[in-house]
Formats: sequence, C-alpha cells, structure tokens
Amino acid sequence: MDPLSEVLALLKPRSTVSSGFDAGGQWSLQFQDQRKRIKCYSVISGGCWLSVDGVPGAVQLRAGDCFVLPRGLPFRLASDMSLEPVSASTIFPPGERGGVVTLNGGGGFFSVGSRFAVSGSHADILMGLLPPIIHIRNESDQAALRWAVERMRQEIREEQPGSHLVAQHLAHMMLIQALRIYLAETPSGGTGWLAALADKQLGLAVGAMHAEPARRWTLQELAERACMSRSAFAEKFKDAVGVAPMEYLSRWRMLLAADRLENSSEPISTIALSLGYESESAFSTAFKREMGDSPRRYGRERKLASRPNGAATLGV
Repeated sequence: MDPLSEVLALLKPRSTVSSGFDAGGQWSLQFQDQRKRIKCYSVISGGCWLSVDGVPGAVQLRAGDCFVLPRGLPFRLASDMSLEPVSASTIFPPGERGGVVTLNGGGGFFSVGSRFAVSGSHADILMGLLPPIIHIRNESDQAALRWAVERMRQEIREEQPGSHLVAQHLAHMMLIQALRIYLAETPSGGTGWLAALADKQLGLAVGAMHAEPARRWTLQELAERACMSRSAFAEKFKDAVGVAPMEYLSRWRMLLAADRLENSSEPISTIALSLGYESESAFSTAFKREMGDSPRRYGRERKLASRPNGAATLGV
C-alpha cells in the first residue's frame, strides 16, 4: 500500500453517522469532545464560519466547499462568530442515527457529510500526522467530489433500503478524495506529514520507508532516494515532519508492530524479524522506548481490553 493508505488502514476509520444539517436564522454551535473522530462535510447551500481549537482565525465556508477535520479537535460552526455558542449535543441526536438535523426551521445553510470513528490504539499519533483543517474551495476540486456529495444527499433524504451502507462507502470516498486533493495542492516547503508526502523529494523517502520498513535504511540511502545531500535531506525532513528521518522510521515500525501485536497471534520473534530486527530483545528494547511498554505486555493488555468485559477488568 501507499503511505496514505497505510496510515488510514491503521486508523481504521469507520463511518458511524452520515447526516445532513439544515439551519436557518442566526446560530452558533460548539462541538466539544471530538477525540478519535474525523469529520468530513460538504456545503450544499448557504454559508457559515468554521473555527477549530488551536488554529488561528476562522474559515468562511460557502456553497460547494468541502471541509475535513482530521485531527478530532473541538470546533465551532456559526452563522455569526459574535454569537454565544450552544453545545451541538443539544441539537444533534446521539448514537447511530442519520437523516437531516434541522435548526431554526432550516432554509439558510445546508451541509451533508459523515463522522468517522477511528479505532486504532495509537490514533492520537496517527491523527497528529494530518492537518487540523482541510478546506476545499477550488471549483475543479469541488467537481471531483460532487458526485459522491450528491449521492450522499440523496441517500440521506430518501432513506432507501441499504442507504446507511451506501452512505458509509460514499463518506469514505469523500474522505480519501479530499486528502488526495490536499496532497496535490500542498505547496513545496510546507510543514506536516502530508506536506512531506506531497513534496517531490521527501515523498520519495517516505514512500521508500513505508514500502520496506524492515530494510536497514541509513540516512545516506534515504537522502539518495530523495536525490538530496545527506545534510540537506535531514534538515528538510525534520523541518517538515518534526522528527528526524531515522526517528520517523523507528516510530513507523513500532506503530506497525503495535497493530500486529493487538490484532494478530504472530509470535513477537516473527514480528521483530519482519521489521528488520535481528533479535527479539533488540526489538523489545526499541518497542518499549517508543511505546512505553514491553511488546508482550502491550499485546496481552490490548487483547484483553478488546474483549467484552476487558474494559472493566482493566479498570478503564
């Protein structure tokens, strides 16, 4: 798989609610706890403002725009940012329901989209690789999403047999297409993992590490893949991603290992060898340094927690 597909696979995004939002008049909603959630929505008509915690300024959304919130940060939607917000939980029903939520009689602003729950144990690390906001406003990019958006709108409104499943698949298409567009339009020299992936030079190195995580990569070999000098590559990679190339490689290996320890019955020695470690002890040392626990204990506790009574047993 390509690096983006691999990160999304470890996040295990599952569309839990696909719905529409139809608002009228003046309104302001605060969406609080968004941990382990990715939001992906398209504005069908009208407009509003979007503000995300920790991100300076507010983004103006107009008809045709698509926005993705990949990090699960609290955010606010409002017709007027000067209004005192109310909790979105008082407007949006809990649980698995979809359909259209109407506020103040509707008619002013309408959007459709989906909320994704992510279930990977280290979702916070993986979501941290993604930007806080992806705002798609270019007309040609909107056209690439239009079919999925219109189909989702129809499925939500008509609620035909199988509509929930169809909406889930459409939501995944919207999410991946939005991330592709962001990758294609990210300017050179940007910061963040996706910016590195989009960079013509750094992207080659990131792709190489993901394609062969077990290989004993050296900084020089990765720099050669990026067609750069060793020092220039190391500096550019750290500026973009926030960590040194070899640190990124080690972390990626451990995330792959953590997923297999949790979701497979493979022996630790097999996992260690498949990720380039000659001995189980060397792998265990690296795993504990990165994940804070031994591989054996980590796998045992995660599997126990996944059982029906696991949460109570672990005191979670």
